[in-house]
Amino acid sequence: MDKVRIDKWLWSVRIFKSRTLATDACKGGKVKIDGESVKPSYLVTVGEEVTVRKDGFNFQYKVLGLIEKRVGAPIAVTCYVDSTPAEERNKYEMWFIQQKTPDGRERGTGRPTKKERREIDKLEF
Repeated sequence: MDKVRIDKWLWSVRIFKSRTLATDACKGGKVKIDGESVKPSYLVTVGEEVTVRKDGFNFQYKVLGLIEKRVGAPIAVTCYVDSTPAEERNKYEMWFIQQKTPDGRERGTGRPTKKERREIDKLEF
């Protein structure tokens, strides 16, 4: 296997959660190879630099291995090198940390119990 579709590769190495998201990113001009936007059907080869714009941040990856099927994270990491500049990576990490607010309830915990509600009311007044 010398070449793989870029949308399949982005999905299989876990840069995008679904192949549809990877395809949409390619169609939207958010995936570039050597500075040029590519279509989802572009055939990527080993050694190419892939730039992905995701959540407002630019990530850069160098292709080391080609896979077509989604694999576990430890295997997927061996197929690319993250060459994102440190400044961009730090901005992303700060944004990601801010998404998790400590004063809010954890997602999926449901409604507060009567006891928890009383404790919340005590804190507010």
